[in-house]
Amino acid sequence: MGVGSSNMSSTCVIREVAKDVWTFSCPFSRFGILPVGGRSTAVKLSNGDVWVMASTPLTTETKAKLDELGPVRWIVGADAVHHMFLGEFKKEYPEAKLLAVDEAVKKKSKEGLEFHGVWGTDPRDAQYGFEKDIQHCFFSGFANRDTAFVHPASKTLIVADLLFNLPATEQYSKTSSSGKFPIFGSLNPYMGIHKRFAWYLGVDKEDMKRDVKTVASWDFDRIIPCHGDVIEKDGHRAWCEAYKWYLDADKKA
Repeated sequence: MGVGSSNMSSTCVIREVAKDVWTFSCPFSRFGILPVGGRSTAVKLSNGDVWVMASTPLTTETKAKLDELGPVRWIVGADAVHHMFLGEFKKEYPEAKLLAVDEAVKKKSKEGLEFHGVWGTDPRDAQYGFEKDIQHCFFSGFANRDTAFVHPASKTLIVADLLFNLPATEQYSKTSSSGKFPIFGSLNPYMGIHKRFAWYLGVDKEDMKRDVKTVASWDFDRIIPCHGDVIEKDGHRAWCEAYKWYLDADKKA
């Protein structure tokens, strides 16, 4: 669920959510109806380089903050649909290494982009150079082919469509909209509908159980989703609740 506007400078919220971890939160309505919001996340690595999950436009303000943080060396497309702005980021940061999931790479083939790594094609244990600071887990069994990331130094999990925390209050905070999600009002990890969403988008349940368990083994307290508000605390509990059906199934096996 990538963001579709190219001019969001006045409505994006840029903030440091933890030491060396910055979010770029923008309004975005899926199909022009569902206010899910959009978010890019940047992490300043221990060597001074910058890693960024690029899921929103590279506005003037976004670029200024990234340039302030340090040299952008990694540009990541986290799943099959968060790829719209990869070329835009790569154009501005030609020395950065571009990584994305296999389905996103296929969709970007006409742009002539060179990818340093491809989740879903590379070996599962492939290393890309940022693993000292950020670990990753590719969800091969998830419909959107997502990759989850954890930044242990700040105990932060970073995800695209694996987890939602709606309404998107922060992402709509500079607009006249409340960002309230229609019908349900909210969609968070503790709701039954989120568990069903996570279960039905698992196209390979065994692969999902493996990867859900991997993320559950990580030490994190905060979750930064692309859609909805940041979960500032008890993030590990939120993850385990959202994926309870997989974890329970694994226990029964």
